[in-house]
Amino acid sequence: MKKAGELLSFFFDEKTLDKAQGYADLFASWASVVKAHRIPAAVDHSRIVELERHVLLVEADHPGWIQLLQTKQRELLRALQSRFPDITGISFRLSRKPGPVVQREVPEYPLEPEPGSGSAIKETLQERESSLYDTFEDTELKETLKQLQQGIMARNKMP
Repeated sequence: MKKAGELLSFFFDEKTLDKAQGYADLFASWASVVKAHRIPAAVDHSRIVELERHVLLVEADHPGWIQLLQTKQRELLRALQSRFPDITGISFRLSRKPGPVVQREVPEYPLEPEPGSGSAIKETLQERESSLYDTFEDTELKETLKQLQQGIMARNKMP
C-alpha cells in the first residue's frame, strides 16, 4: 500500500510537492522538539495545525497543556527556527476537535498506466480513482478529494 504523499505525487508537480514536504517536515518535527524540551507528555495532547503569516498555530486539548507549552515557548520557537527559519512566532489555542487522528493505509497502485490506447489509459485512471476513493469511509473526505482532483485536472487541462 502507498502512503498519501505518494498518491499526491500523481496529481501535483515537483515544486508543489517540495513545498508540501517542507510543511510535512515541520508538522512532524513537533513531537521531537517537544520531547527535546523535557515535556514529552505534551506530544499526545498538542499538535501543529497551521502556519499562517510565519506564525505557527499549535492546538492543545486542555488549557493546562497550553500553559505548560507557553512556559517553554521561547525555547520551542528557537528550536523550530533552527530548522525552519521563516517561523517568527508560536500561538496556542484550545483544540476544537478532541481525540487522536487515525491514519489509514492506502492501497498500492502501479505508477504507469497499462499499455494501450488513450481510452485504455483513461479507463485505467478511472479504475484507480474508483478503487482509491473506496478506501475512505468518510464520505465528506471522499467528496473533497474528488473535487480536489477535478480542480487539478481542470487546471492542468487533463482529459
